[in-house]
Amino acid sequence: MAVELETQRLVLRVPAKADLHAIFDIVSDPETSRYLGPAPTMQDHFMRFSRGAGSWLLYGYGNFTVRLKNDLAPIGICGIFHSWRGLGADFDDLPEAGWIFSRDHVGKGLGREAMDAVMRWFESEFGPQRIVAMIDHGNAPSLALAAALGFQIFRDGCLPGSEEPLALLEKLPL
Repeated sequence: MAVELETQRLVLRVPAKADLHAIFDIVSDPETSRYLGPAPTMQDHFMRFSRGAGSWLLYGYGNFTVRLKNDLAPIGICGIFHSWRGLGADFDDLPEAGWIFSRDHVGKGLGREAMDAVMRWFESEFGPQRIVAMIDHGNAPSLALAAALGFQIFRDGCLPGSEEPLALLEKLPL
């Protein structure tokens, strides 16, 4: 699938095999991974990366690799994808939004810029739908971005095998 989105400052592309290591470096950074659970091993990351590719194949949408237009090195990932996290019928088997940016690119409005483009693209391709997200309660920047995108917390939930509650959010179609 050759979907590419452009914004004023960014290029968003379907992840490619060549992005595997750069994205691993971003998600395994301690500053970033503190909200994602334990830092992933390369094996864990490969499984998640491959699951993301499966979302594109099975559903026609998934994460994008995010790059600055003036420097095409990956700075993050974001998108709407399918994940089946074991959080219940009000969350699983629904489009899920998510975003992860390198620490050097947080707080610059890039997440909002990227996700605005993703949300517009998703709605134009798949129509208005309920979209869910999950965010660690301590991740104030992501909670603020979610609110700016129109998400609201609808309940807390714990991933299977964890006792740490996460905020489960939804954006309802207009």
